[in-house]
Amino acid sequence: MGGLFVSVQTAGTPPKASKKKPRPAGTLYRGNEGMWSWVFHRITGVAIFFFLLVHVLDTALVRVSPEAYDAVIGTYQTPIMGLGEVGLVGAIVFHAFNGLRIILVDFWSKGTRYQKLMFWIVIGLWVITMLAFVPRHLTNVFSH
Repeated sequence: MGGLFVSVQTAGTPPKASKKKPRPAGTLYRGNEGMWSWVFHRITGVAIFFFLLVHVLDTALVRVSPEAYDAVIGTYQTPIMGLGEVGLVGAIVFHAFNGLRIILVDFWSKGTRYQKLMFWIVIGLWVITMLAFVPRHLTNVFSH
């Protein structure tokens, strides 16, 4: 019975226009630097966790079977794994720099005001660090 009655005040008025920003095209996330920082921090954290898990397991092989350990370590000395190490170092470097940014956002009174600038500083430091690391590392990987 309640659905049959219409309020006199709202019967003839058009719905109000929404003042929301349109959703950015081409992205699932609505945020800018803060959201992407959050996403990259989670992805790099999970990647580092899985690396550490595998690292602990393959290092534990030395107690079980030194021959198996040597075989596993031998497979790590390939160019593909050398490229994987670039990804690992990239993840660790971003995660570390962004972790410092998060600490500043949390504990510095002006941190939230400068969080976007700090994100771009993190990206800049990451690029500089990777430009210093990648050529030297890949030279070592492909020189063998």
